[in-house]
Amino acid sequence: MKFKALLDRWRKDPPPERVAREYAVRLSLEDAARLQALIELFPGRTSEELITDLLRAALDEIAAAMPYEPGPKIISRDDQGDPVYEDIGLTPRFVERTRALKKALERELAAAQGEAGSRGRPSRA
Repeated sequence: MKFKALLDRWRKDPPPERVAREYAVRLSLEDAARLQALIELFPGRTSEELITDLLRAALDEIAAAMPYEPGPKIISRDDQGDPVYEDIGLTPRFVERTRALKKALERELAAAQGEAGSRGRPSRA
């Protein structure tokens, strides 16, 4: 997600679903001041929403910046018949780990939601 799209989203879209796990960070004075300025510019958004969206934009950008590193294995051919080699750089490992960890976090979230739902119900004894 580009930062321009992020600004547009903050103006109109509801926040996405969040995981059960929390992450704590300590900001530099400059970053804290800039975050507070954004909170004031977008009073309908919480600091958590803004931090989450900024982090997502940064993660999207860093994933896009990971360089392609051709490996020895040919995985296909392009329109001109030239070989396309598998990527052995950071990108495939990042994508693989992201998928595996997302599944684990989804299970964690489902378990937390199940626990939260069962707390309010009377037990069957």
